[in-house]
Amino acid sequence: MENELKIDIDKSAIVVIDLQKGISSMPAVPHSTQDVIANSSSILIAARKNKMNVFLVHVTPSPDLKDALHPISETSFQMSGFNPEWSEYVPELNIQPSDILITKHQWGAFYGTGLDLQLRRRGIDTIILCGIATNMGVESTARFAYEFGYNQIFIEDAMSARSKEEHEYPIRYIFPRFGLIRKTNEVLKALDKN
Repeated sequence: MENELKIDIDKSAIVVIDLQKGISSMPAVPHSTQDVIANSSSILIAARKNKMNVFLVHVTPSPDLKDALHPISETSFQMSGFNPEWSEYVPELNIQPSDILITKHQWGAFYGTGLDLQLRRRGIDTIILCGIATNMGVESTARFAYEFGYNQIFIEDAMSARSKEEHEYPIRYIFPRFGLIRKTNEVLKALDKN
């Protein structure tokens, strides 16, 4: 039986990965992008009410696409041109002046950004992760966070992927080694107790 979730709001931050117009317009399973956005938004409302640190992360290439990685790989995806609206945050996040906005150019939110520095300056030792895609942006961020020594809470129904298998693999085999996996209602309940 899982222990009741406790969140120290002074040492925890919400980190939302890639809830932006371009990525959110793609289909996602097992949770629809609309459900992921709605669950993430409810977490953000509770976090802001508790005056927690909120980090909103989005990914964007340079306009000329020259900063994109081009590894030798079995499969890849390429962007053929770039619409600037693609990287805009979805309006449901209701960005507030106190939110910290992080722009990344790779899958993970730590590499080449100021996320680690901003978390440490605020005395954060725990990150609560959600976003799309579970096995890409979220997992890449989680791996770095683990190596940097952060505690992690993963909101399973506030993340999703392109296939059920891509979502379930990190939930079953990767994230349990890095931290705690909870549902939106469990995180909301823990935040309510502060």
